[in-house]
Amino acid sequence: MPSRLLIAFALSFILHGVLLLPDVFKRLAAPSRPAALQATLRMPPVTPPPADTLLKNTLDESSEKARSEPTPPPPKASPPVKTSPPQKMPAKQNVQAAQRKLSQHLFYPPEAVARGIQGEVRLILRLSPSGTIEDVAVAASSGHAILDNAAIRAAYAMGQLAGGNGRELILPVIFRLQ
Repeated sequence: MPSRLLIAFALSFILHGVLLLPDVFKRLAAPSRPAALQATLRMPPVTPPPADTLLKNTLDESSEKARSEPTPPPPKASPPVKTSPPQKMPAKQNVQAAQRKLSQHLFYPPEAVARGIQGEVRLILRLSPSGTIEDVAVAASSGHAILDNAAIRAAYAMGQLAGGNGRELILPVIFRLQ
């Protein structure tokens, strides 16, 4: 029995040596650690400004002559045509009307409900003169892309807002679980 044990020990020793020796040789052949890098900050060299700078020479006689010449008067503009301004809703009423219309198209994403995600998204709606929604952008994210994307889709689904008159509107969209 001792001879079998001796043979097993020798085979184990050879097998481990074959597997571990290449790693030992790599470590021995690897170069030593390079020296640490050092960096120093230097101020950029001071260069004089170019000769043809944008500064004006006020002592030059040619510029004195140019200033003394009279300039022609600007053309007379025709008086502006008075038109009645379009009827605008006050900003607060406009936001409330937009929120009412948005609530018809807004849905709480099922994945957000399942994960218990809540938040508030602030959208910037760019409206055309006719009141249609031209562009929607996130002004302040809720921190969850699911809620941000749901708010954007609902804003585009609104289509048109009454009293838009071609401007931008910041619209808060609140997602709360009850």
